[in-house]
Amino acid sequence: MKEKILKRFQEEIAALERELRLELPKEIQRAREHGDLRENAEYKAAKERQTIVNSRIAMLQKRVGEISLMNLDRIPHDRAGFGSTVHLIGETGETVVYQLVMPEDADAEKGMISTSSPIGRAILNKEEGDEIEVVTPAGVRRFEVKKLTTIHDD
Repeated sequence: MKEKILKRFQEEIAALERELRLELPKEIQRAREHGDLRENAEYKAAKERQTIVNSRIAMLQKRVGEISLMNLDRIPHDRAGFGSTVHLIGETGETVVYQLVMPEDADAEKGMISTSSPIGRAILNKEEGDEIEVVTPAGVRRFEVKKLTTIHDD
């Protein structure tokens, strides 16, 4: 999982660097050819995009460094942690399945929730049979951890 995230970030960094080195300079040059830069919307847009791309590259490089330092051996083998898939049963008997992921990969519709989200934090360090409470805008919801698969089990 860690390698997949790193690969995705490195591919995005490469694409952004390509845009920064090849495409944006051409756009800026085309915009300069239109004359007065003070009232040139194309020039301003290209320069703003250049700033955004630089910021995104810096943020991604920082995250790559942080993720590279992650020690997956420190993730518990018997409790919910990063990469775990958790089957929860709610008070009304409904079953929901969540996988605990990094914020960048969170997609609630696909059952992928961030370890830093309210429900993600409530699930962390829980074992099968544990009960959890999650405060939501609609009120407190209670679940039981029915099944747990850790990143080490996959």
